[in-house]
Amino acid sequence: AFDSTELVAKLRAYHTAAQKKGKEGFKYTGLDLESGAVRNNVKHGVLEPAMAKIKMIRFATEAAVTILRIDDAIKMNKKEDPKGPQQDHY
Repeated sequence: AFDSTELVAKLRAYHTAAQKKGKEGFKYTGLDLESGAVRNNVKHGVLEPAMAKIKMIRFATEAAVTILRIDDAIKMNKKEDPKGPQQDHY
């Protein structure tokens, strides 16, 4: 078992260092969860294609729009019954 807090802290430190000149290679740092260490993911063949990210953003946007539409439908005013209220409430 690995300390997830420590691993994420290390990863964030590498990504912060990647912002500095001469350390740009650190931007490819990722986690090796089998050994509990940080590593260069590109050297180990772990790539995340841009197309996958684009599809994820597109699907998330569609889900958000759907939720907003449902929310608008719920907020719509109730239609009045043209016959008026009945004794047995319909």
